[in-house]
Amino acid sequence: MTDAALEFLTVGTGEAARRIAVRVREGGGPPVVWLGGFRSDMTATKASALDAWAAQTGRRLIRFDYAAHGASGGTFTECTISSWLEDAEAVLAAYASEVPILVGSSMGGWIACLAARNRAATGQATAGLVLIAPALDFTEELIWNRLSEAARAMLIRDGVLRKPSEYAPEPDPITRTLIEDGRRHCMLAGTVDPACPVHILQGMRDTDVPYTHALKILDRLPAEETVLTLIADGDHRLSRPQDIARLVAAVAEIA
Repeated sequence: MTDAALEFLTVGTGEAARRIAVRVREGGGPPVVWLGGFRSDMTATKASALDAWAAQTGRRLIRFDYAAHGASGGTFTECTISSWLEDAEAVLAAYASEVPILVGSSMGGWIACLAARNRAATGQATAGLVLIAPALDFTEELIWNRLSEAARAMLIRDGVLRKPSEYAPEPDPITRTLIEDGRRHCMLAGTVDPACPVHILQGMRDTDVPYTHALKILDRLPAEETVLTLIADGDHRLSRPQDIARLVAAVAEIA
């Protein structure tokens, strides 16, 4: 399978401008857009597997790296949910001229819900959302609320807290700006209505985004056209062959 060519899209202006790396696999049907997780990139297992499915089935697939992720430019500690949402919406505007299917993993699930909500508010449709361990409001619910008082004080004082990661040798830099900006985008205090079908895939052995978080999201979504698949032995990655098969089936069902 030949990989799609790497392209770059400039997002933002002035000192805030950054080059976002994008790969577009040409094909038919509603474009499938991959939105990755926090500190992940478009070459990760699930994104690559979805690209292989698109190549086999002749589907259009769009992958990209948020600023300061993968092949994109930018400084991680200067990025926020606002800037990563702006990256996603710029990619949609530039490459998804037809009604898209948004596939969001972890943080990408939050970005996908925000983008779909914003699209609906401006009269643009979304064909559907497939969300893998969606981490809506994770800066507040899964980071800030889990920190000790000492860690919170350190974050406020120093502006950054380096949190050990199971997925990278170096710790995740969590900035005060990221936490404060995340509060502007929190969705779980009210109804979450992306105005399209939603399928959530959630592992019950996920310690990063616990399945109880998915149940909270389910409670905020419209009951109509919403599906939650709980995988009893699934972890946060959901990258095993059987997990990939569920992901592909969920996307194909919407398509």
